[in-house]
Amino acid sequence: MTPEQLAEVLGEPPVPEGTWEREAVYVSAAALRRGLPPASLAARLRGAAQVLDNGFLRIVVEVPGVLVDSVEPVDVPDLWPDFPRTWANPGFVVRYGHVRAAAVQRWAHDLGVPAGPFQPELLADPRDRAVLRVLAELPGRRLSRAPGWETYLVRLATAYHDAHELAPAVPVGDDPPAPLHTARVRLAAAVLKVLPGPERL
Repeated sequence: MTPEQLAEVLGEPPVPEGTWEREAVYVSAAALRRGLPPASLAARLRGAAQVLDNGFLRIVVEVPGVLVDSVEPVDVPDLWPDFPRTWANPGFVVRYGHVRAAAVQRWAHDLGVPAGPFQPELLADPRDRAVLRVLAELPGRRLSRAPGWETYLVRLATAYHDAHELAPAVPVGDDPPAPLHTARVRLAAAVLKVLPGPERL
């Protein structure tokens, strides 16, 4: 289930917990806030939720990659200076993340990476999972009075840089395009919707 689908059942977006390297977990205090029996709300999640001793729900999502297609653009002003273009400048970190995600879309087209079918279960590498974990925070941040966009964007960009370098979205060398590349190109497209920046630096 996507964060939006979970929010429909819970009445509010759940909060991602942990690193998601091995297991994609959300927690929610929705039952307590709404004055509902936690077990009844858990039952509506079709076995994906466990009621903890404190009344919170612990929700495990088997295929976290499904959230990729639910990511919507974020309209956040670009507040950082453009220079210096070094890793010490958070503006560069964020903008370069956007540039890399945009480049992946061009390279995928040039290298013949199919646009589909999208198999979200293939986004299982720890680097892919790290990006998904940060993207999972979006629905909650959109509703927050203090979303902390600047810190969030740096975290997303940093996770994406790691994925870009260590879990390539396009074929390397003579490798043919594979379904994994399609999934990672789709992940890059989600990142592109969130990180502000130019198409090229």
